[in-house]
Amino acid sequence: MKRILTIVGAAALTFGLAQPASATPADTFGRATLTGFAVLPAETFVPGSEPSGSAIGAGPFNGIAAPFAGQPVQGFSGVVRRGDGTFDVLSDNGYGAKANSADFLLRVHHIRPDVSTGKVKVLGGFNLSDPGKHITFPLTRQDRVLTGADFDVESIVRAKDGTLWIGDEFGPFLLHFSAAGKLLSAPVELPGVKAPENPYLNGGNPNLGSSKGFEGMARSVDGKRLYPLLEGTVTGDEAGTLRMYEFDVRKGAYTKRRWTYQLESPSNAIGDAISVDGHRFLIIERDNAQGDAAAFKRVYLADTRDRDHDGKLDKTLVADLLDLANPKGIGGFGPTFRFPFQTIEDIALLDDQTLVLLNDNNFPFSSGRTAGKADDNEFITVRLSRRLHADPRALS
Repeated sequence: MKRILTIVGAAALTFGLAQPASATPADTFGRATLTGFAVLPAETFVPGSEPSGSAIGAGPFNGIAAPFAGQPVQGFSGVVRRGDGTFDVLSDNGYGAKANSADFLLRVHHIRPDVSTGKVKVLGGFNLSDPGKHITFPLTRQDRVLTGADFDVESIVRAKDGTLWIGDEFGPFLLHFSAAGKLLSAPVELPGVKAPENPYLNGGNPNLGSSKGFEGMARSVDGKRLYPLLEGTVTGDEAGTLRMYEFDVRKGAYTKRRWTYQLESPSNAIGDAISVDGHRFLIIERDNAQGDAAAFKRVYLADTRDRDHDGKLDKTLVADLLDLANPKGIGGFGPTFRFPFQTIEDIALLDDQTLVLLNDNNFPFSSGRTAGKADDNEFITVRLSRRLHADPRALS
């Protein structure tokens, strides 16, 4: 397993202030600092939307009974920064499985977090659909609005033309949507890899775990390529290794380039990935625990240049999300802030030293913040101990 650099020192700068050049070695980071915190309550629903949750049982789940009168604004599994203080966030596939999510409509929400008030406002959004009939396998709904029984959408990037590329776990597929959420072309299959939910399996044997497809996806800083990253290990690969592919947007096809990301434990998973420059990516890695049991929630800087020549992405720890300095007591928490959620699936760059992170609250099932209480959707900003020296295009 790859050697990981340990955290040294501490940082206590607040968001918006410049930081002097680091005195630590070039490949180490000190303790990261919480600089912003905002919350969208768990029981937030899309106004005027259809009922949902009919297949999850009556509950109550963490104090919440089902089904729901509307579509919950939940399960943030991908985020895109708009550059005006707002973000687009991708809903997860629904309630954790293909079988219970047929009445959950896949959706992109437009949100405005305000760390000064600690609140997240939902400004609107749109459902994902296939009115052009690009999908050849049967869909759940005749109106071709996509549901959590059709795809498990987990990652999102915006192309330079404003269209959206979304990574799915059921295929796994790459899905290309208009800026308004209409599918523009047929789902792009991953050659040689199929999950059990793949509609084209046709009785064959899957070589990827259930819903272990494209959990993270980065866009190259020049916008010409996508870098989707699997959440699970392909059958026959070394345990705990994940494949990251390169996809040429202009050609609409995968290139021959591929890399390997090594998990710190085969039981871990990744949550999201974004580009820092032409060689480096920020990747969330987590365990499957929540609350007090959560022991591993981290952000790594991964480098394709493989300086130790072991055939895997070089990794440097940049932030331990269970040990963030909180000298100002932001959010009413103590001097150490923990982001103790089972699934942390959203990362963006706010500036060259500040990360945006959000959780997937698995509504209504996860209770990582308070035992017995359904998790809210939390939005945090985290100041790294030093600059990333990112390509300016990664910040635009």
